Amino acid sequence: MRRLFLYLSVALSLSLVSACSTTKSPSQQHEEFGASGVFTRSFPGTEQSACEAARRALLSQGYVINDWKPSILKGRRKYQHDAEVHAEIEFNVVCVANSQGSNSTTIFANAVRDRYSLKKSNTSASIGVSAIGSVSLPFGTTDDALVKVASETIPTGQFYNQFFDLVERYLDSVQMPNDPDTEKKESASVKAPPVEQAAAPDQAGKEISKSNADN
Repeated sequence: MRRLFLYLSVALSLSLVSACSTTKSPSQQHEEFGASGVFTRSFPGTEQSACEAARRALLSQGYVINDWKPSILKGRRKYQHDAEVHAEIEFNVVCVANSQGSNSTTIFANAVRDRYSLKKSNTSASIGVSAIGSVSLPFGTTDDALVKVASETIPTGQFYNQFFDLVERYLDSVQMPNDPDTEKKESASVKAPPVEQAAAPDQAGKEISKSNADN
């Protein structure tokens, strides 16, 4: 009985040790790569049309576009939780064609949120006194400054799903000049050149017919 109790104690200890060794800290969980598609979604069309739809989606939500290229754009939005907490979201979008010559594009998006807190610092002024020199006296004035207190990538899937749904809505109204569909429509709308009139009969043939008639 005592031996069985010893075996059970050893087995329980080993299971606790293995459980502790496999437990991951919150920081390690954020550092791992996963198969989740939270930050990506595929859309029909070219890179330019996808990024143009993404640009319009961000503009419609109050973002200021800082950098805009045919397949890369960055937007920034500022907001304030309360009087002493300020936050900024920097939204990064990269549009990549799924394959060379394909008419589908994958949008990669990530948003970084920075938080700033209002810090106050007391200031003092120095007054010169001829007898004892300069004396520093606090006058009760304060200097306010925003100090960054946190910065993180937003991991919420609902946040990105709302963005991708908005991109899909604007993608229907986007027509880029170099889209294959647009080029086909433009080429079809070009009228065919008018058919040239038949050439006049050969002047030499007229002369031969006239000479035969005289004879």
